[in-house]
Amino acid sequence: MTAAKNTIGKKKKVVGFNILENECIWMKAGVINFKLCDNAYDCINCEFDKAMTKALEKAKEGKISESWRQSMRKKVGEERLCRHMLTGRVPFKLCHHNFECETCEFDQSLEDIEPQEALGETRVHQVYGYLVPYDYYFHDGHTWARVEYGGRIRVGLDDFAVKLVGPVDEFILPSLGAKVRQTEPGLRLARESNEAEVLSPVEGTVIAVNTKIMKEPRITNKRPYSDGWLYVVEPRRLKTNLRKLLFGEETDKWMQHEVEKLYSIVMPGHERLAATGGKPIEDVYGTVPEIGWKKLVGEFFKT
Repeated sequence: MTAAKNTIGKKKKVVGFNILENECIWMKAGVINFKLCDNAYDCINCEFDKAMTKALEKAKEGKISESWRQSMRKKVGEERLCRHMLTGRVPFKLCHHNFECETCEFDQSLEDIEPQEALGETRVHQVYGYLVPYDYYFHDGHTWARVEYGGRIRVGLDDFAVKLVGPVDEFILPSLGAKVRQTEPGLRLARESNEAEVLSPVEGTVIAVNTKIMKEPRITNKRPYSDGWLYVVEPRRLKTNLRKLLFGEETDKWMQHEVEKLYSIVMPGHERLAATGGKPIEDVYGTVPEIGWKKLVGEFFKT
């Protein structure tokens, strides 16, 4: 059983990004005392939001008397903050659409633009010399998944993977609208005469691909967690997808194991050297081609 499968069944918080707080918008609007968001601030498709709205419609005794939208509509002037400002998505925006987000042009424009936006720098730490970002989910085939606003998931290769295969000549990415399945091939990469399939960390529909890395694939080798992202998915089942991935401390333990395994292949008998924190080999395949492309990608990409 793989490390990722060992985590199935554990409850995990859905972690958003560029968000300093994860208070539910019902709490931010002052309607309820405490509730943390577990749906990446996708209020329109949130089961909690739907349940609360339904309870209001039925006017059940003891339930709240108004929705977060009704509460915000009572405010005036600069107090009428757009939900995307309340959740930290934009620095400042007032609502001019009566908090009817489903038909708001500004809301839709964010949904259309964001998938192609660059991520910028992200906070990382090192595990045996390899970079691992905070708040990213990982598949044990060495792809990462980052939850973004609206519940979308951005996908890429981790630092270990790009150092394993070295400079990539080409990425063959899924087309827009393609369906990808968790733990099944989601893309291919090529170096010289070698190719490798890479497993998708999530299931869903591809809504954006990184056209820049199709022209300059080595961006991924240089900045795997930012500009080197590969594609964005509208997941079919967000929480179910994430329960099957690695997160936090379990990611670090898994990465330690992977580095030790790599050392056992490259330098048999010297696995303990991994713990010294030395600088990793930037191009494993190029440095020790005698090990073989198929062995390396088969062992670590799980294909």
